[in-house]
Amino acid sequence: MSSSSAPDISSLLSLDPYLSPFKTHLDNLYSNYQHTRDRILSVSPSLEDFANSYQEFGIQIQTDNSVRCREWAPNMATLHLAGDFNHWNKTEYKFVQKEGEIWELVIRPDQNGQCKIPVGSDLRFFCEDKQGNKFDRISPWARYVTQGTRIYFNEVFLPSPQFEWEYKAPLPPRVLYIYESHVGICTPEPKISSYVEFADTVIPRIAKLGYNTVQLMAVMEHAYYASFGYQVTSFFAPSSRFGPPDTLKYLIDTAHKHGMIVLLDLVHSHASNNTTDGLNSFDGSDSHYFLSGPAGQHEQWNSRIFDYTNTATLKFLLSNLEYWVSEFKFDGFRFDGVTSMLYHHHGANYSFSGDYNEYFNEYLNQGAVNYMMLANEYLHSRYPNIVTIAEDVSGFPGLCRPVREGGVGFDYRLAMSTPDLWIKLLKESTTDAEWDVGNIVHTLNNRRYKEKNIAYVESHDQALVGDKSIAFWLMDREMYTNMSVLSELTPRIERGIALHKILRLLTFGLGGEGILTFMGNEFGHPEWLDFPREGNGESYHYCRRQYNLPDDQLLRYKFLERFDAAILTAEREYKWLDQGNGYIYLAHEADKVIVFERGDLCFTFNLHWESFQGYRTQVKSPGKYKVVLNSDAEVFGGQNRIDQNTEYFSYTEGDKFFISTYLPSRTALVFKLCD
Repeated sequence: MSSSSAPDISSLLSLDPYLSPFKTHLDNLYSNYQHTRDRILSVSPSLEDFANSYQEFGIQIQTDNSVRCREWAPNMATLHLAGDFNHWNKTEYKFVQKEGEIWELVIRPDQNGQCKIPVGSDLRFFCEDKQGNKFDRISPWARYVTQGTRIYFNEVFLPSPQFEWEYKAPLPPRVLYIYESHVGICTPEPKISSYVEFADTVIPRIAKLGYNTVQLMAVMEHAYYASFGYQVTSFFAPSSRFGPPDTLKYLIDTAHKHGMIVLLDLVHSHASNNTTDGLNSFDGSDSHYFLSGPAGQHEQWNSRIFDYTNTATLKFLLSNLEYWVSEFKFDGFRFDGVTSMLYHHHGANYSFSGDYNEYFNEYLNQGAVNYMMLANEYLHSRYPNIVTIAEDVSGFPGLCRPVREGGVGFDYRLAMSTPDLWIKLLKESTTDAEWDVGNIVHTLNNRRYKEKNIAYVESHDQALVGDKSIAFWLMDREMYTNMSVLSELTPRIERGIALHKILRLLTFGLGGEGILTFMGNEFGHPEWLDFPREGNGESYHYCRRQYNLPDDQLLRYKFLERFDAAILTAEREYKWLDQGNGYIYLAHEADKVIVFERGDLCFTFNLHWESFQGYRTQVKSPGKYKVVLNSDAEVFGGQNRIDQNTEYFSYTEGDKFFISTYLPSRTALVFKLCD
């Protein structure tokens, strides 16, 4: 097959000239993408028709109240459907093999024209493969499954009623302020919460803080709760732990009511190893939707790897995207595990230095890249307002450039090096003097030109048991005794609150073109996350978010939440996130002072434990400046050492402009030209 270039590849090469020696690789990727697309169109009238296969496969009720079941199962010898509707008779309803390795069963309505399968019936497939092995399964296309035992699901026959959507989805915001959320832990109570509780309590709360995007984790059904939703067993089923499917629609409708878009944390990078209640070995084979042999096993995650070159797999995955958008009105996706998808080595024990030879070699998984190009092109063509985000730590070039340029087509990538920076710094530094401000600035500002990043201070992984939240790293056990405003403001609590605010503003000011907060981190949630499991006595004590903490006016958590809201308010007013990278004026190692310009603002950070009088601070233009955001303000739990009414007049040195400022210790100040 000859290679052809993407139509606008010159745009990509002009943005990143270092890609020019690798143009042949880019041409091969684009040609393979075209070939994959053409292959799909040879068996389907359109990509839209191909991606609507979820309406054809699985267990579907028809307009005449008959039930039609269709499955792709190449290695199946016999297939039966049974459930409590027929007293679990395993031989009564037998599938017939059709063309193209498709199996079909039609159950006619009863003599009264009623569906023979009552709503709420438990269903399973009883199977025999070509090797004579007998087993039971649930449909890969199941839309609702419930848990009978700890890690065992049955499919539930639950035809979708007509949900009455009340609110139109808002247009994508100028920039994303993402609130990353797990529905099950959204309550201070030690329990599994619900879609309804999240909609009624969390969404109004975060809308008031200023967030415009909700990113939902753990929606795709997963047998093991403690997997955080990343060991998916049923790809088309919203997790039944949190309520029936219509209550998820209610959540999304409520978010739209508050002007927020909703993103699904999508797991197409791998699938659970489970067979009885998962996708693995559905027809008894080692492959089916997956690669066979060792290539189909993800050793680090103990899970299965999709075969992205298989047309049936592409149908399953593209249909999954279409399903979540058309049926639930999700506004976009955060693709999990993109680094694992990009490379056959999955990024495991592999350090990326930025050398382009590390990207374009025999380890590049062209099938997975082609699938992501296809997914992004399909989504953006069919839904122009869709938002897609890639979780990639490798820095793959062109990941967030359009497919027509030879890119992979994502809108954003997660700036994954930033939370790693902060957690490494807090873990390894014994004193603040060891903080390398030059490295901090470089890490925050180092991203691919014209490829948008989502900046965040800490990841949800860092909250899991074995690690701690940033606030807990900063303040540790004193959070149990000294977070009350009635208690002593100890040096550790004072430092922790001050640095928590600085880290968030510094990251959100310099680190990307959008921002993300994992639920609770906006107010410095203490401790860690630990899902109920045998090792902790099935306890929910650490599996919750204590929103009662910032609501208690006698606790200092309120100061951190207020500052987080103030950052969002300032960004909405001054719009720095879409103004390109920040321009660094100063990263002074001895003084621990960072100064940069972004948009029309001058950001100044003093990370030092001492204050500086009359500090020479460079600004963009001559004139009068005022402070528009001050982390030391009393309302944010600071010492109120800055008079917000002070006017700062610039002076000139050569062709540069400066203001003289008082920089209190561990304080962030944002200045704006007033005239």
